[in-house]
Amino acid sequence: MSAVIDLATLWAFIIAFAVFVYVVMDGFDLGLGILFPLFPAKADRDVIMNSVAPVWDGNETWLVLGGGGMMAAFPLAYSVLMPALYTPIIAMLIGLIFRGVAFEFRWRTQGERNHWDLAFAGGSWLAALAQGIALGAILQGVHVEGRHYAGGWWDWLTSFSILTGVSLAIGYALLGATWLVLKTEGVLRDKAYHLCWYLLFAMLAAIATVSIATPFLHIQYAQRWFTWPNVILTAPVPIAVAIITALLLRALANRQDSQPFTLTLSLFALSYAGLGISMYPYIVPQSITIWQAASPENSQLFMLVGVAILIPLILGYTAWAYWVFRGKVRAGHGYH
Repeated sequence: MSAVIDLATLWAFIIAFAVFVYVVMDGFDLGLGILFPLFPAKADRDVIMNSVAPVWDGNETWLVLGGGGMMAAFPLAYSVLMPALYTPIIAMLIGLIFRGVAFEFRWRTQGERNHWDLAFAGGSWLAALAQGIALGAILQGVHVEGRHYAGGWWDWLTSFSILTGVSLAIGYALLGATWLVLKTEGVLRDKAYHLCWYLLFAMLAAIATVSIATPFLHIQYAQRWFTWPNVILTAPVPIAVAIITALLLRALANRQDSQPFTLTLSLFALSYAGLGISMYPYIVPQSITIWQAASPENSQLFMLVGVAILIPLILGYTAWAYWVFRGKVRAGHGYH
């Protein structure tokens, strides 16, 4: 029994890791799409696209790993959550398709480039909002009876899920702006710095609003964060957010190009940690734990062998791609 519990916990961390890597790696190029309408000049848009061209299409690998891993390692949770989230998941996939197609087609047409730019921005907005709404719908809980989803088609659509959708879009936009600070020069970088200030305060407001609203969803969330002695373990998260925020403000003020992006990633990591603190050990909040949803031990062991090989390989080629295409991007020249 202990081996099963250990495997379930291990798989929960593997899936959480895959989802987090997807969020931070695909988040900044979704953020670039969200910010795209604010950069109307063709030269600026070409630089923005070139900054992520070598790496953007590998980021969805982690989304597939997270979703496929959940289906295989926690089939009960997958069978409950998917019917509850069909609409936002389908919307997310449509957004990702429009973004991906637009990314490739805008380079191959002149007369219709504005249409594909609109598709790139619209697809990015749709995917970001859908991901945040799905997160909010999971946090607020789904109606489960026995081993089945028993809610309605529109249960996911609430004021809280809309709040989390907008909050995630703001966070992605900040990631995109700090990516431009890291990868561009001149007027484009200066405009990205200007946007970072507004987006940072908007993201902090979003984090605060979601953090205040979440304990009111379920009494278990409030108990996890504010009862003794849990508060000793949870207090470092908001303290760390305050410290990272101070460092990020200083980096923006001093125009230290390399720091804003990594510090924004740290804010995402802390927010993700807070999400984990709220949910654990439930994979379907307040209904199904990771152990209740786990597949048989033999299945998890079999998949663990493949994951132990695949994850280092994916991390390796991803790191190599980012290393090869390091540095700034210049208009008309690409990376240098």
